[in-house]
Amino acid sequence: MEKIPLSVAIITKNEENNIRPCLQSVAFAGQIVIIDSGSTDSTLQIAAQFGCEIYHEEWRGFGPQKQSAIEKCRYPWILVLDADERIPADTADSIKKIVTDPDTGKAGFSFPRKNYFQGRWIRHAGWWPDRIVRLFRKDAGRMTAAIVHESVEVQGIVVSLDAAIEHYTESRLSKIIQKIDRYSTLGAETAFKEGKRATTCGAFLRALFTFVQDYLFRLGILDGMPGLTLAVTDSINKFFKYAKLSELTKTNRVGK
Repeated sequence: MEKIPLSVAIITKNEENNIRPCLQSVAFAGQIVIIDSGSTDSTLQIAAQFGCEIYHEEWRGFGPQKQSAIEKCRYPWILVLDADERIPADTADSIKKIVTDPDTGKAGFSFPRKNYFQGRWIRHAGWWPDRIVRLFRKDAGRMTAAIVHESVEVQGIVVSLDAAIEHYTESRLSKIIQKIDRYSTLGAETAFKEGKRATTCGAFLRALFTFVQDYLFRLGILDGMPGLTLAVTDSINKFFKYAKLSELTKTNRVGK
């Protein structure tokens, strides 16, 4: 396969179930950078088979980790991907045209993201089009420093593409619960550092509003049982984030 002057930046930890199809979907890229934070499965062996440049670094949060990968990219165009994402053929064609066009004049491009969850593509509950900026010129973009819910910041013109990125999000409830615990802790710690405060009652009201918003206002009900599961887990995540923030608030008061 002919390679194009594109660098792909991916962070990993124990992604053996996802990484192969992810790498297959970007096999047209001239460079693939992997920043791994302690995989103990076959993730790195699979990445080596694809000729990826692999680096081992301690975990510092999603934003800093992805920025480290970006800084190791050598081509003028960079595509940031998660290990559970794929680039479909039509999207790959769009990326190839952008990267090989010397007169594009654009700094970055956003994509709609299709989320596959528990056997179906999610079309509601705020999960579609789930637009994200992922392709950008190296001299114009970087990751935010957020340790969770990071994003790409681009200086210049950003164009919205119709071609989608596919996201095969975690569907196993046991893993989702672990993810909620991790993300809610990071979110609470970040909010506390930003000077935000919360109460347990406030956490409950936020969770209730989140469920009603996702399931009714954003029509998650039309996505069947997966839509209900997403609304419930989203509200649980919201509750624990602000309940943990409340806990930090109380602990800080006692410490004073």
